[in-house]
Amino acid sequence: MTKKKITKDMTFAEIMKLDKNVAEKLADKGLFCGGCPMAQFEKLEDGAKAHGVDADKLVKELNKNE
Repeated sequence: MTKKKITKDMTFAEIMKLDKNVAEKLADKGLFCGGCPMAQFEKLEDGAKAHGVDADKLVKELNKNE
C-alpha cells in the first residue's frame, strides 16, 4: 500500500489524519497546528506563509520517509 503524499493545498486536519507524527514535525517548524481551531480549514501553504515557513520545502520534508 502506497502512502498518500502530503500536498500544500491540504488542510492541516487532513495532513494530521494521514500521519499521526506530523504534529511534532510541524511544531519543530513553529507550526503548532494540532490544537488550533483553524486546522480544520487552513491549508498547509497558508499556514506556512503566515508563520514564515517555505511551504514547498516543508512539503518535501513531511513526505520524506524516515
